Amino acid sequence: MRRTTVRRTAVAASAISMALLLSACGADKSADAAPDDKAPGKATKALSQAELDKLVLAEGDLKNHKVTEPSKAEVALAKTATSDKAECKPLVDAMMLKPVGSPAATTSRKISTLPEKPAKDATTEEKAEAGLAALGKTVLMSDGVGSYEGKGAQEALAALRTAGEACAGGFTMTAGSDKTKVTKLAPGTYAGGDEAVAFTVTTEQDGAVGTSQLVTVRKGNALVSFFAISLAGKTEQPKAAIDAQLAKLG
Repeated sequence: MRRTTVRRTAVAASAISMALLLSACGADKSADAAPDDKAPGKATKALSQAELDKLVLAEGDLKNHKVTEPSKAEVALAKTATSDKAECKPLVDAMMLKPVGSPAATTSRKISTLPEKPAKDATTEEKAEAGLAALGKTVLMSDGVGSYEGKGAQEALAALRTAGEACAGGFTMTAGSDKTKVTKLAPGTYAGGDEAVAFTVTTEQDGAVGTSQLVTVRKGNALVSFFAISLAGKTEQPKAAIDAQLAKLG
């Protein structure tokens, strides 16, 4: 059990260093709600960088979660991310700390669930066992928010939907010296925002197989992209975190 946990931890650590380039992704859905102020042909103005930075999730916004900014090294590594199939690039961008399409302003955060603390009177062994158990339950996420001019958000989401259909059979992502093989991209659903695409992606890295969740939601002229992975190997959609981010956007 410990050997399995340590192996998953090593895989996850590699994923974090790749700006959360992990072993599987999540689901697909479209909610074609088009409010009057977002009607075709009507111009929308993007938020400024300063405005967007105030609307991304911050430490304290999400109970039992840690929110931090990605390091310069992680951002630089994310910029090197590529796919062996050109049609899959929008998916790679969404999984990494990279903007989808061409936003006027973009910002990102790393989020992780916080483990429960062991009892005060727990023995050293019990604390160690609790630590391993908590590690297995840890969920790591990237939260990217972009603000777009005109129809840019709709176009970026449409590109993701098209990429999901074209790349359902899999592709290989490369970032730096690390390669992750996506073996399957399965559609899922997310109810929220004006429209959304989501995928459960099964990936394989160094022989370890797992699933992660990718969800991108449009709210007005903003796009929110979440990529999540659990050290347990199978990841559920981080709905609470996505809902919190959408609520903060107003």
